[in-house]
Amino acid sequence: MTEQLPFWQRKKLHEMNHEEWESLCDGCALCCLHKIEDEDTDEIFYTSVVCHLLDDETCRCTRYQERTVLVPSCVHLRPQDVSEFHWLPPSCAYRLVHEGQPLPDRHPLVSGRKESMIDSGMSVLNVYEIKDDEIECDDDLIDFVMEEGIIFRG
Repeated sequence: MTEQLPFWQRKKLHEMNHEEWESLCDGCALCCLHKIEDEDTDEIFYTSVVCHLLDDETCRCTRYQERTVLVPSCVHLRPQDVSEFHWLPPSCAYRLVHEGQPLPDRHPLVSGRKESMIDSGMSVLNVYEIKDDEIECDDDLIDFVMEEGIIFRG
């Protein structure tokens, strides 16, 4: 019976191979939004500023393989960092699997379609206002903090 379950239901994140791990990404690109952390409370605030490497049509990184070199602050999710995933949006597949939650029907692994996140309106394309190379400096990020609840809950 366990063999018939999809890999994300029968494996822990750290047990997945590279291909399985990468396929868990639903393509929402919400992790590509710039975030501000309150140093006193560790609270994370999402901004409506997205990385300049985001493709506006596919909702994917235009330079994925070299993103962490081109953008040193780029998120590089790894299985060994799973305990730090609390900052990911509640709708993120990595977070959902870690928390033992099912993947939603809109997830490409469930729907069978890469575009299902965009089509469902659950991608960063519906949230971001501006790309990071269009603002003066990182201090300006505070002007783009989104209201609580804007980030998709699932």
